[in-house]
Amino acid sequence: MDFVARVALESVSKTFAGNPPAVDDITLEVQDREFLVLVGPSGCGKSTTLRLIAGLEQADTGRIEIGERMVNHTPPKDRNIAMVFQNYALYPHMTVADNMAFGLRLRYGGWWKRIWRYWTDRARAREFADRRKEIPQQVGEAARTLGIEALLSRLPRQLSGGERQRVALGRAIVRRPDAFLFDEPLSNLDAKLRGEMRREIKRLHLKLEATMVYVTHDQVEALTLGDRVVVMDRGRIQQVGRPMELYDRPQNRFVAGFIGSPSMSFFEGELQKLGGDDSLAEFRGGGLRLRFSECADLLNSARVSDSRLPVHLGVRPEDVRISPWRGEVSHQGESQPENAGKVVLLELLGESAMIHVETAAGIVVVCRSDGRTSVQVGEMVELAVDPPRVHWFDPATGERLGGRSCATEVVDQTG
Repeated sequence: MDFVARVALESVSKTFAGNPPAVDDITLEVQDREFLVLVGPSGCGKSTTLRLIAGLEQADTGRIEIGERMVNHTPPKDRNIAMVFQNYALYPHMTVADNMAFGLRLRYGGWWKRIWRYWTDRARAREFADRRKEIPQQVGEAARTLGIEALLSRLPRQLSGGERQRVALGRAIVRRPDAFLFDEPLSNLDAKLRGEMRREIKRLHLKLEATMVYVTHDQVEALTLGDRVVVMDRGRIQQVGRPMELYDRPQNRFVAGFIGSPSMSFFEGELQKLGGDDSLAEFRGGGLRLRFSECADLLNSARVSDSRLPVHLGVRPEDVRISPWRGEVSHQGESQPENAGKVVLLELLGESAMIHVETAAGIVVVCRSDGRTSVQVGEMVELAVDPPRVHWFDPATGERLGGRSCATEVVDQTG
C-alpha cells in the first residue's frame, strides 16, 4: 500500500459565534509519511484543527493543503482522507466486512448511480465496475494487516472495544487515503486496551508508511506515538518538536507543566548575583535556596537590575533527590528550614515511587524514587536538585530563559 501526502495549514483561523477563536492563526506542515500528534487540554483547538483538515468545518481565514491541492472549499468526500473517531461509528446491522467496505461502495456508486453512469459515461462505468470487484480483496488485505480476518462475518455487538477500534481502522485503511486523521480514537478504551491499541497504531504507521495526524489530550499517548508533537493551548500552537525535545527543552511554562507525568514542579523566586563574580548566583524562593555557577549569560542577557532576576525555577521529578533529614524536627508554629520538606503523599508504582514533599513555602515538589523506598508520609526529608537539569522561566511571559540551566555544578546548598 502506498499512502503519501503532505498536509499544510497556513495562517488558519476558526471562530464559533460568541466564543474566543477556537483556532487562532496557526501555521503547520505535516510531512509525507509523518506521524504528527496534536495534544493539549480540552478546548485548546486540537479537534477543531483536525476537523478543518477533514473539511467538517470551514476555516474563516487561511489556506489548507493536502498534497499539492488547496482544499479550503473541497467537500470532505473529495479530500481523499480517512478519519477514525473515538466512538467507532460502525453500522450495527452490518457485518465487519460490510462496515469496512461501506465507504468504497459509496465511492463507486450504488445501483442507481451505476445505471446513471452506464448511460452517461460507459468508460467510467466500466472502470468503477472493475474497482467494485476489487473491494473484497481490499477488505481482506486490511483485515490481514490488522489481524481481524476471523471477525469479518461478525456484527459490531459481538466485538470487544479493541476489536471495534480495529474495524474502524480497517475501514480507514481500505480507502487508501492520502492521509489518516485520528480524533481521540482510544479515549473510550480501558487502560490495558488503550496501551494495546496504541502499539497497534504505531505498528500500523510503520507498516503503511502513511501520513497520520492524531489528536489526543493524553500527553503520554502523544509522546509515545508522535514523530513530532504539537502542543496547543487556547487555539494557538505553543511548541512543535520531537517528543524528547518538548520534554528536555520546553519553550514556555505551559509546555513544561503539560508535558511529563507527573508534571514539572515550579518555584517562584529570585536569582541573585553573589559578590563580584558575575558567574555565581543564588536562587531563593518556594522553600529552596540553591547556589549555581556559570550564570553570567542568563543574568546579563536579562539586563538584571540590582543584580536580581525574578524567575520561576522548574524541575522534573527524576531530577529531585531526597535524603533523610539530619537537622532538628520543627515543632508546630516553627518554620521549616530551606531545602527541606515534609512527605505528604507516597505513590508506589512497583519499580518506582512518586514522593510528594511540601516545602516551608507550601510548594509541593514531586520526586521520582526507587519503589523500595523506606520513606513514610509525615517524615521530614532534605531536598537536592540536579543543577544542569534546572529550567528557568520568565514570571511575566512564561517564556523559557536561556538554555536548560545556567549551572554545571552546585557551589553550595544551605539548609
